[in-house]
Amino acid sequence: MKRPFPVTLTLWLVLITMAWNFLRVWTSIAWNNVLIEFSASLPPAISAVIGGIWIVTGLVIYWGIWQGKAWAGKVLFGAAAGYTVWYWSERFFFQNPRPIAIFAVIVNLGLLILIFLATKSLSREAHERKFENPKVE
Repeated sequence: MKRPFPVTLTLWLVLITMAWNFLRVWTSIAWNNVLIEFSASLPPAISAVIGGIWIVTGLVIYWGIWQGKAWAGKVLFGAAAGYTVWYWSERFFFQNPRPIAIFAVIVNLGLLILIFLATKSLSREAHERKFENPKVE
């Protein structure tokens, strides 16, 4: 079954975020001693747990979108807002200041707008209706 472009794009965004957090978990575990030796601002165990939480969240969202569940769009938008809050909290409290903050703001806002538009897309809603009530269409 061919999915609408916003749905496909959303699935790819969720997969990329899950892959990024998988790398975070793996790095926290594999490089645990090095991160402790150089006094990483966020302890490796906490970093691994946070990455694991985002992987599980991504799996739930991916499954919901793949199955065409109506709640998936709301959970996706809530998770995107939560991920934004977590990202900026970690950046402000645990990382050294970085000079390219404006780039991070632009990318973050762009992705939030993209996710908002994808969750509000009419083609996505039609796609979900086909799963929920196939005899209507």
